[in-house]
Amino acid sequence: MTARPDEGVRAEGTFERLDRRMVVMRTLVTSGIVLIAAVPAGVGIHAEGRSIPGALGIVAGGVAAIVLATVLGEYLRWRATRFRTTAQRFEWRFQLVVTRRRSLARERIRTVDITASPLHRIFGLATVVIGTGQQAASGEASVKLDPVARTRAEALRVELLRRTPAAEPEDEALGQQPAQQQAPLATLDWRWAGYAPLSFLTPALGAAVIGFLANVVSLFGPVGGLVDDARDGARQAIADVAVGGTMAVVLALVTLVLFVAAAGAVGAVLLFVEMWWGYRLDRESDGTLRVRRGLLTTRSISLEERRLRGVELIEAPGIRLARAGRVDAVATGMQQSGSSERTDHKTLLPAAPRRTVHRVTSAVLDEPDAPTGVPLSGHPRAALVRRLRWSLAPVLVVAAGAGVAASLTEGWRADLAGMAMWLCLLGGVPIAALLAWDAYRNLGHALAGRYLVSRRGAVRRSTVALQRSGIIGWTVRQSIFQRRVGLVTVTATTAAGSGGYQVRDIGEADGLRLAEEAVPDLLGPFVERTARP
Repeated sequence: MTARPDEGVRAEGTFERLDRRMVVMRTLVTSGIVLIAAVPAGVGIHAEGRSIPGALGIVAGGVAAIVLATVLGEYLRWRATRFRTTAQRFEWRFQLVVTRRRSLARERIRTVDITASPLHRIFGLATVVIGTGQQAASGEASVKLDPVARTRAEALRVELLRRTPAAEPEDEALGQQPAQQQAPLATLDWRWAGYAPLSFLTPALGAAVIGFLANVVSLFGPVGGLVDDARDGARQAIADVAVGGTMAVVLALVTLVLFVAAAGAVGAVLLFVEMWWGYRLDRESDGTLRVRRGLLTTRSISLEERRLRGVELIEAPGIRLARAGRVDAVATGMQQSGSSERTDHKTLLPAAPRRTVHRVTSAVLDEPDAPTGVPLSGHPRAALVRRLRWSLAPVLVVAAGAGVAASLTEGWRADLAGMAMWLCLLGGVPIAALLAWDAYRNLGHALAGRYLVSRRGAVRRSTVALQRSGIIGWTVRQSIFQRRVGLVTVTATTAAGSGGYQVRDIGEADGLRLAEEAVPDLLGPFVERTARP
């Protein structure tokens, strides 16, 4: 009896197939979708004059044809797709009429991510994405195996990310016991769910709930009457305002805002639960950091520690007010240009209190103190002036345009333009000034041991701790306006993360000194030193 490809011991270099249960799984999914769509189709055919048996026959024939086509297509894909792992490479091959091959050097494999949807989990399957982190918009830098058995997916992750394949057999031969499982670096604290409603996503989720309810209402009757009632209500509200009934309108608006906020908050919490259920951050014995999470769709994301070049602390507006933040990895091989990867793909820790953030950051970077928590040096006052100009200029331009329009028009148009002008002057100017002050206060830099720390951002604050050994170049940029006030923007170029991290509007002498001290042998030869008189 021949063993299945995902069972037993495999000889090195032997081609394997995807799990054959994929045919059954895809067929069930297609059958469910087709049967749901067949009901209204059958009703429509019967309404056109066909008898009930005739309509059922047509619908049944269409359903059978689609299901058979799905079975045939998935079977051919299963037969045509093969992969294998050798000592040096991972190879994938699709051979059906046209042959496609893809080969990844094992030394260049950066990530092996495992995802299992609810249907995958029912069948004991998973999707494996093997990536090299190269900038390939065509997707040639990664291989997707969908699906393989869950046990085989875990074995592939360990096999492809382990750089010394012979180490484990040798230890067993010597009679050594395997290392004990280390304690996790972080696990889920359900109190973190309280930060979910503070994100920008909450209003969008609330609006989506209102749209969903409107669609549900439309299924039970025409919405024309509802639209007419809403229009009549709006007209009555305007009339109430004209006669002094402003409180009723304000109360209606407040009720709507509260409903949207409550619906969005519930949706944000539910989304957090689905994404971060069972969250666990581990340091594996094979030298990788592994994040596992997910309720309905489980995810396992692995990152080699030797590819890690630092971390980025993200503090969105609401989360920042609650003294919390999110931690993202800055690593080589994780930036994928043109990819559809979500931002949370590189997230090591969801929004959590700053004390937890610094503790996890310290553990991830293996440092006694978190670089993201060190005091930072401020920037010159000239940087504040620049931000005030950037923030106030658009507001003042709009106010000036509204003032001109008010002087050139008459009647209600002049009143509306005048109202817009005063709104900009009395409301827009203070808000713009506060944003500029916040952006200036967030500027900062420091050298914390092995790391260069840089902070910037208005409202949404970002603090990056970048390994000094991972800096491969410097870009010093000085605009005409910066030159007049003695400021520069220094960018640390790296192969990790976004490719470059800026220290904006720092003093010219301080910026050059920072770059020289961070990596002495990189910028020093290009700095001209003049003796002071």
